[in-house]
Amino acid sequence: MTFAKHILDFYFTLDKKPPLPKGIEAIYPFDNSQTKELMQTFFHKYYDDTNPRTYLIGINPGRLGSGVTGIGFADAYHLEKYCDMPNDFDKRVEISAAFMFEVMEAYGGVEKFYADFFFTTVMPLGLLKGAKNYNYYDDKETQKSLEPYITKTLLQQMALPQAKPNIICVGTGKNLKYLEAFSDKQHCFESIDVLPHPRWVMQYRRKAKQKYIAMYLDVLMKNI
Repeated sequence: MTFAKHILDFYFTLDKKPPLPKGIEAIYPFDNSQTKELMQTFFHKYYDDTNPRTYLIGINPGRLGSGVTGIGFADAYHLEKYCDMPNDFDKRVEISAAFMFEVMEAYGGVEKFYADFFFTTVMPLGLLKGAKNYNYYDDKETQKSLEPYITKTLLQQMALPQAKPNIICVGTGKNLKYLEAFSDKQHCFESIDVLPHPRWVMQYRRKAKQKYIAMYLDVLMKNI
């Protein structure tokens, strides 16, 4: 079975309603016919093989990026511009996607990048609180409620035959701490490299963006 088939099966069979505290809701984009079509086109274009991939594991999808497109760190604008995938979604640029596509271009382009890597997240569904993006670790109650859901879905992804045991954590703070604790308990990663989250780079270190792109390239080359 190809990696594309594995990943599409994973996303399209996710439980729509993970256990969440009052006031927190999940983003489930896979009922949208255009999202499903876009994902099928994307994964069959770039992942229709059985080659191993290194996972870059982020936090959870955002409402303007993969919470719409279903594709990690990819908004509608960049999918159309760089992947030749026209779509009718709002073309608002999501800043994490903007940074990641610059990294991919510096790496050698999207085809080369996706041949070696796969973007995923600790929590596979996006989260909202008051219509704004929310992270799975933003409060202890939410994190605890999601623990069984995250454990099941992250282990499912790591169990795919194409998943390399060496991962890259996207986010140097709580996301890294969570993945380290997860690995200590589940023994599913052989090593964890870490990179700063693109949103942090774009919000607080934009003037030094090229330095962080170079940092990404160094870690990526180490994990080919």
